[in-house]
Amino acid sequence: MRKVLVALLALLFTAPIPPSHAEEPVALTVMSRNLYLGSDVGVAMKLLPNFPAAAQFMWDQVKITDFAQRAPLLAKEAARIKPDVIGIQEATIWYCKKDLWSGNVEVFNFLDQLIKETKQTGVGYSLAKLNSKSAFNPGYSIAAIPYLTKVVDPQTFRPLFKQDSASCGFTIGDALLVRDDRMNDIKQLGNSEYEATYSIIPTLMTIYRGYSWLDLASGKSTVRIVTTHLESIWDHDVIPNSVLQARQLVEDLKATTMPLIVMGDFNADYRDPRGANESNPGEQPVVGKACPKASSRDCNAYWTMIDGGFINASPDVKDPKNFTWGAGALLDGPDANRVKAAETFGNSFGFTDRLDYIFTKNVLGVRSTEIFGNTWPTGESIWKCGNKDCFASDHAGVAATILLDDKEVAINQSLPTHSRFPIGPWQAIGAALLIFLMWRIVKRK
Repeated sequence: MRKVLVALLALLFTAPIPPSHAEEPVALTVMSRNLYLGSDVGVAMKLLPNFPAAAQFMWDQVKITDFAQRAPLLAKEAARIKPDVIGIQEATIWYCKKDLWSGNVEVFNFLDQLIKETKQTGVGYSLAKLNSKSAFNPGYSIAAIPYLTKVVDPQTFRPLFKQDSASCGFTIGDALLVRDDRMNDIKQLGNSEYEATYSIIPTLMTIYRGYSWLDLASGKSTVRIVTTHLESIWDHDVIPNSVLQARQLVEDLKATTMPLIVMGDFNADYRDPRGANESNPGEQPVVGKACPKASSRDCNAYWTMIDGGFINASPDVKDPKNFTWGAGALLDGPDANRVKAAETFGNSFGFTDRLDYIFTKNVLGVRSTEIFGNTWPTGESIWKCGNKDCFASDHAGVAATILLDDKEVAINQSLPTHSRFPIGPWQAIGAALLIFLMWRIVKRK
């Protein structure tokens, strides 16, 4: 027996000693920011079919919500948080043309302006690129159509076109910015489209949505990061497009086994669809034939992500202090129609809905998370717009530091590319006729 004990003790002291602790996890910080295209599209749509009035309304608001003033503040937010990757929504390009025969001239490019401002802070960011591809997915656009989208702005157009007016349009999209010191860590990237679209005017005004994604090496691991902006417009008695798009997103990502982060503007509050008698100042989806139950998981993009196996890695969605949408269209404070409701909910800055999130899958956990840009009239991103105090965007931003297991993972295949359905010849002819008829209507008024 003694010999056995001696042998066991010898084995104990000669056996290799395991490390006192496992390898430290890799920390990766991400940030989601909706830049705001600068104008209230909902109000502009109510002016249709008077296209020039709608175009002038939007252009005037874009000038007032001056992105040149907002961009440095958004860049300073990024410099403070120092995320590895920023998910951008409403990366807007405004372009105009002199006449029917001229080409489009870019007047404002929010993404380029923001990138330029980040370089000034000392924490620079660039659009994610690899080979000939970039992580920028143009969403819906309004074309610059002579006569129909004419706007008057001598200050802007005289230097460009030597005339007081021009026809203008815009494109908004999703993008992924990567901190400059991490650009070489990009392994693959791409863009994709959602099959569910919303047509305001078929062919002429169809709202496309999609997402951009990239794979980023982090320590020994590699993480897949997605940014998206789901549809905000909804119709009564049908399932919102945001839900259909979220379902597709979950399906597209279901085969991803590597660490996964999805962020963006999902246009869904956990309370949607709202009951008929519920306070709903943000005019979120309400119950109807297709969605008869309030807060239905079957009719809500947020719950679609949760039921798809994703974990909310951003602050508590049910805490009113973490609501992310509520600023007025001119950014000069909370939306006046929502202030009282926000106070009733428990938010003192006018925010009434939670629409922006960071979701994760296949990660170790979350070290920290925050909502920012949601205080008024003081805050890090408040600026003086005339004699008023203005937000930097109509949405608050969301950031999180995610913990990854520091080990090699199999890099999954590229995500599917769902291309837009091409416009056929008859649709093109129909669009041309529609434009002509609208032009005649506008000219008669």
